[in-house]
Amino acid sequence: MGKILPQNPLLMPDDTASPSGTERPGLIATYRRLWPHLWPHGRPDLQRRVFLAFGLLFVAKAATMVTPFTFKWATDALVAAVGGTGHGVPAGLVAAPMLLIGLYGLSRIVMALLTQVRDGLFARVAMHAVRRLALQTFTHMHALSLRFHLERKTGGLTRVLERGRSGIEELSRLLVLNLVPTVVEFVLVLGILAYEFDWLYALAAFLTVAAYLGFTYKATEWRITIRRRMNASDTDATTKAVDSLLNYETVKYFGAEGRETARYDVSMATYEKASTQTYVSLAVLNAGQAVIFTAGMTVVMWLAARDIMAGRTTIGGFVLANTLLVQLSMPLNFMGMIYREIKQALIDIDDMFRILGQNPEIADRPGAKPLSVTGGTVRFEDVRFAYTPDRPILRGVSFAVLPGQTVAIVGPSGAGKSTLSRLMFRFYEPQSGRITVDGQDIAGVTQETLRAALGMVPQDTVLFNDTIGYNIRYGRPGASEGEVREAARLAQIDRFVSGLPEGYETPVGERGLKLSGGEKQRVAIARTILKGPPILVLDEATSALDSFTESEIQGALDRVAQGRTTLVIAHRLSTVVNADAILVLDKGVIAERGTHAELLARDGIYAALWNRQREVEAAREILARDDGDETPPVKPGRTERAMAVPAE
Repeated sequence: MGKILPQNPLLMPDDTASPSGTERPGLIATYRRLWPHLWPHGRPDLQRRVFLAFGLLFVAKAATMVTPFTFKWATDALVAAVGGTGHGVPAGLVAAPMLLIGLYGLSRIVMALLTQVRDGLFARVAMHAVRRLALQTFTHMHALSLRFHLERKTGGLTRVLERGRSGIEELSRLLVLNLVPTVVEFVLVLGILAYEFDWLYALAAFLTVAAYLGFTYKATEWRITIRRRMNASDTDATTKAVDSLLNYETVKYFGAEGRETARYDVSMATYEKASTQTYVSLAVLNAGQAVIFTAGMTVVMWLAARDIMAGRTTIGGFVLANTLLVQLSMPLNFMGMIYREIKQALIDIDDMFRILGQNPEIADRPGAKPLSVTGGTVRFEDVRFAYTPDRPILRGVSFAVLPGQTVAIVGPSGAGKSTLSRLMFRFYEPQSGRITVDGQDIAGVTQETLRAALGMVPQDTVLFNDTIGYNIRYGRPGASEGEVREAARLAQIDRFVSGLPEGYETPVGERGLKLSGGEKQRVAIARTILKGPPILVLDEATSALDSFTESEIQGALDRVAQGRTTLVIAHRLSTVVNADAILVLDKGVIAERGTHAELLARDGIYAALWNRQREVEAAREILARDDGDETPPVKPGRTERAMAVPAE
């Protein structure tokens, strides 16, 4: 058997809450995991952008520090122009207040331009990191087991991917473009205040920023709890909406619009309450920040006013101190948002890393070799399997399908028929026994080559929300237009598609809802025909078709199966009467095996199933005659009727 890797205990159904007893990683830990994705390895062009962006960062901050000085000099020059001393103005500029005002404006322009150029340079680096990690997560989601996807909600997974992508972008942008520049500016402001005035100014500014950041931390921690509840309710509402809309027809069948609306409203009510609390807490945070910073600025202004009256500084010095703090207040105000967004980004990115940390249940063994199909013999050797230990599904199943042979698996519902196909595709691994193809244990070959050799027409066909041509060509993306049409002809759908206004470019809608069940099934058959695999698995392939269409497609399937190893999982026994062998699966074991005639002669389970189905078909014929419609014409599918008339 293949190795079943342990599941990651950190992965929880709630994608926004931290698992019980498990703390979220901090900024340093997350950034360490993120660094290989942020630093553009193998991309010297992007690496140059990183260095250039940081260089511009320091130049921009130098320009930022020059701006308050130009304001100070212009103020002192104006004071001198109206009879002051001009103390503090650079020599030669006492009589040039207008020039200093122009220099002030120029410094602000240079500061703004350098900042925007820096942001533009780094944007490509950040988005490259977003793309790399999002692609890795998306690829990993496809690598995870079927069990994982059955236990998770697709809407919740897409939200994890979406939030994680946004979180990476936010974290890289906020840290590099906002947090680092703000720290640099704060250090420069403290140095200027201490040099131009005295240490009391620097101490007052330092204590103000410390109190500001301390309050921001406490308030944001409180807000994160509320934000987490809001995210959980948002995810719940999204998954309910997606689930309900994907099952639109079922909702209509049962007149359940009211129930679906009520379910959605429960989640939205929770979201409304949490969102309201989020806005209220934001108001508290902003108010506290404003009070703290205003108090600190008032102290600095008081110190400056005291020094002016004592003759230790000028009016320009008062303006300089004020301007430095006003300039610092803008990134500091942003710092509150930075902390909130970094905390949220950490949660979102951690959710993505939890997905990446989830081990695939089925993985290729070390040194797994490509599958080599020479004849196509498939063997099940004493295969035992259970989805859960207390509910065994297969209890020692053994059989062989020889090259060019068609073997049918029949039996009552729940007997384990479809489980056989899932084991063949290695969606699951048997607990004991093995499955071989031409003598090669499929657990020891690569999954990619195994699935390339298998063709599947499932019972429940789900199509991509694209065109009919795209869905058929999915079997072999490089196929020509002629090959696509030939596959459609063999699947008895070419005539229908050719009659549509857009032909093979006709969209099929979400999950193929614009097509009838029979039309979707024929597209799936055409897709598998185009793939042309040496081994075919037909899982109730004609279950969605009417009797007339079934007889047509059954002939096509018989032609396609010629020369191929074919395993047919069937509920409708009339489709397998010509099979080379029929296996009757009951309670996890093969209870009977033989040809159609041999099994009827045995008068066992198969014969009982056959007689029951014949009785049902006979009853239907009687009902049809009673309705005066002995040979009812085959009605066009829902889509044939709807698509033949262009929408107004």
